[in-house]
Amino acid sequence: MAFIQFNLKPKNELEKGGRAAARITHDENEIFETCPNCRRQIPLSQIWGNLHCCPSCGHHFRVNARQRLGMVCDKDSFSELDAELRSEDFLNFPGYPGKLENVRSSSREQEAVICGTATICGQPCCIFVMDPYFMMGSMGIAVGEKITRLFEYATDMSLPVVGYTVSGGARMQEGILSLMQMAKTSGAVGRHSDAGLLYIAVLTDPTTGGVTASFAMEGDIILAEPGATVGFAGARVIEQTTRKKLPQGFQKSEFLLDHGFADAIVPRGKQRGTLGMLIMLHTGGDESDEQSL
Repeated sequence: MAFIQFNLKPKNELEKGGRAAARITHDENEIFETCPNCRRQIPLSQIWGNLHCCPSCGHHFRVNARQRLGMVCDKDSFSELDAELRSEDFLNFPGYPGKLENVRSSSREQEAVICGTATICGQPCCIFVMDPYFMMGSMGIAVGEKITRLFEYATDMSLPVVGYTVSGGARMQEGILSLMQMAKTSGAVGRHSDAGLLYIAVLTDPTTGGVTASFAMEGDIILAEPGATVGFAGARVIEQTTRKKLPQGFQKSEFLLDHGFADAIVPRGKQRGTLGMLIMLHTGGDESDEQSL
């Protein structure tokens, strides 16, 4: 049986996000991917059929925003908001227009976050999902504006918000205005909270930089996927700055749970039911919907 190996190497360290490049092989009948955790070769059909998780060790592979919405939201319930908002090269940053054009073509998305309304196990909510395949979910003006508008809409309509975060941080090509999105989104989250409404943040790999320092860690309830990297600065930067060796598993979701920065670690297969239950308990939803949880 002949194998052909492809090394899918990202262009830079930010896009790699700290994980080894994917290794894909195939024979005449099946395509295999090497799990970066257990190093076993798993048929892609089994990974896709298991919510993009390794059936051997449970490793959670990254998924794009549309795939995530399909896993969490009730069928045909998602309605997108502000789909037309997109970043522009207002600073004339070298190479930025071409990068935006390329990533929009490859990801088939206009921006690094998708926002809208949906139901989860019959419970209405607003939801935003960041996309790791759009410049590693980097936060620019359009991302901050879309998330801010979603929280403002949720406040006006008295709806809870569910947010899936994945990001390499603020988008450097948009300068200080990208950093300003931290304050803007936090203000919208605060007004939503002051109205007595629920915000559930779900941290996925990786959630770093300005996103971690703003809306990712401002949820009333903070959930995380197993093994996700969550932090502000990179571990190497922290070690070089403090000149101290960091603990084993530092910045992993399990470390956050042990130190009170996350409320629960929820595997992908249980997230929909968990979110539906939490929304129902907080909003006093119809208990008849409990059978769908």
